[in-house]
Amino acid sequence: MPAEGVHRPAWAEISRSAIANNVRSMKTLIGASRLCAVVKANGYGHGAPLVARAALDAGADSLGVAIVDEGIELRESGVEAPILVQAEAVDSAIEDGFARSLTLTVGSLRGAKDVIRVAEKLGGTHRVHVKVDTGMHRMGVDPKDVDEVVNVLLASASIDLEGLFTHFSVADGSSAADRAFTRGQIELFDENAKALEERGACPRVLHLANSAGAMAYPESRRSMVRSGLALYGLYTQAWLSGSLEELGVGLATVMTLRARVSAVRRLDAGERPSYGRRRALERASNVATVPFGYADGYARRLFEADARVLINGRRYPLAGVVTMDQLVIDCGDDPVSVGDDVVLLGRQGDEVVTAEELAQRGDTITHEIICAVGQRVPRLLVD
Repeated sequence: MPAEGVHRPAWAEISRSAIANNVRSMKTLIGASRLCAVVKANGYGHGAPLVARAALDAGADSLGVAIVDEGIELRESGVEAPILVQAEAVDSAIEDGFARSLTLTVGSLRGAKDVIRVAEKLGGTHRVHVKVDTGMHRMGVDPKDVDEVVNVLLASASIDLEGLFTHFSVADGSSAADRAFTRGQIELFDENAKALEERGACPRVLHLANSAGAMAYPESRRSMVRSGLALYGLYTQAWLSGSLEELGVGLATVMTLRARVSAVRRLDAGERPSYGRRRALERASNVATVPFGYADGYARRLFEADARVLINGRRYPLAGVVTMDQLVIDCGDDPVSVGDDVVLLGRQGDEVVTAEELAQRGDTITHEIICAVGQRVPRLLVD
């Protein structure tokens, strides 16, 4: 496992109460549907075991991951709840997945035959979900081939065909074209599910909606909803918040990135801190060093994007390019001392730096901002 930086003052605070709030808000939204808390990519950068336990404690019904290794990590941390591996596992990973009671995804006829072969070798019964490609075109069974794949799986007594699902590609899109496309995905999925139901072969768990889908398309909230970004208190688009606000609930941000000033120096106007000497100080300034860099998830492009950090309740720009392990911050004439609290993401006093702000400045999406937080940054569960 990568080393955590417990001997330097830089860490991520993960709010248990915010996770609980977000689980409750999503469950209020989706009603009788079960909630699958998606904790892939190390819990979207928040720490998968921490988030998984907090989400389950708050009422999530199951967990979702992307790969078998992520499911194994959760099992080894003591998680006993159902875990769905949302991508089709490579042949060499199937046995380890079934051995840890993971629910595997089938996204092809070859994949169906692979899980049967391994399940029959192991003995017992093993759960799978079939993913239908309704337009994302990344992975999944072509709708015209669903019958064949389902027939193959149902023919094996070692397979429990528990679920059928798909994934939206533009559920957060507000254009007429995006909305028409998403509704088309729902219709295509329903055609497959209805055809299976008519011959008594429809799996008992149906799921289409991710966080955005659950908010924007009530008709997509079937027996289960997969909540990813919303679990961490974020929206892919601000307009999606309306569906929660109508119910009197909302999302709370889960992660705060913190550090402490490790050095301070007074530099003259014209000095050019950091690699490349990219920018001259416009005036004599107090320049603070902060032990957090691009290896920890603070992207180099945020320097040119004029990102801000918070120190003593005020916003300050970077004085030079982001380095692997450290930042330099232009504090002007304001007093700053070694040990002062620094917030790179989150709230300090009346000021806040949001993932949405950093994503906009960095020309990316909030998912990338939070998932980028490095393994050596300790995750501390608070409140």
